[in-house]
Amino acid sequence: MTENMIDAGVLRVAYREFGPADGWPVILGHGFPYDVRAYRQSAPILADAGARVIVPWLRGYGPTRFLSGDTPRSGEQAALGADLKALMDALEIERAVLAGYDWGGRACCIVAALWPERVTALVSGNSYNIQHIARAMEPGPAWLEAQLWYQYYFHSDRGRRGLEENRRDVIRYLWRTWSPTWYFGDPAFQASAPSFDNPDFVDVVIHSYRHRYGLVDGDPAVADIEAQLAKQPDIGVPAITIDGTADPLAADTSAHAPKFTGPHEHRFFDNAGHNLPQERPSDWATAVLDARAMASA
Repeated sequence: MTENMIDAGVLRVAYREFGPADGWPVILGHGFPYDVRAYRQSAPILADAGARVIVPWLRGYGPTRFLSGDTPRSGEQAALGADLKALMDALEIERAVLAGYDWGGRACCIVAALWPERVTALVSGNSYNIQHIARAMEPGPAWLEAQLWYQYYFHSDRGRRGLEENRRDVIRYLWRTWSPTWYFGDPAFQASAPSFDNPDFVDVVIHSYRHRYGLVDGDPAVADIEAQLAKQPDIGVPAITIDGTADPLAADTSAHAPKFTGPHEHRFFDNAGHNLPQERPSDWATAVLDARAMASA
């Protein structure tokens, strides 16, 4: 494993790389509030299977930095998708297997939907992760609204201050409650915690959770992408989607299946929570390998 940096779009992206440089490419995307260590065990499995594995820190996380102080610290979905495509361009990767969950899964879904010629196959935690912002203010059932407390918290100045001043406490609580069967221990948390000290972390996170509800404007530079996502495009590349049955945010997204118009399989990781690759690294790696095989069938 090596750690590298590359200028890609508006970012200097920090990433970990595993496996042979001439291996078949796979890019693994982490979510909020996690980091590249979510793939600490699954990435070597894929590398041993001949993959060139790229695991980037998202904007606002770890050593990744914006190249300009003038770039909006946007966390909107279009920016995440643009970042992933820009990284592929910078690394001269024409096509790759894309696999991710939460924010990282959203970026993978966006590239798969809008630039399918760049995607060999897709693995997506919680299925179709492209936000339907026009419907974001429609209320859900009480149990789900309660689980989304952190999103509403981040809409307020109190929540912004809470994330700024108590970020490790907030994030540890989310880890614990989103993965109730995962006993990660203090060493695992402390290993990832420095990634949340990125100077842009709070700005990016707060913007993400406000933009998805239509409460703030997006970055004009990605407005065209956001307009395409508003149409809720289908995903036609071969795809495996996954839920953890103990995930309080989304334990069953199998109803998203009609959005996947190509070869598609939905899987459940029994007793897993939200952080799928870190909780079930072997099963996650198997899903990536099976998605690639699906694309070759």
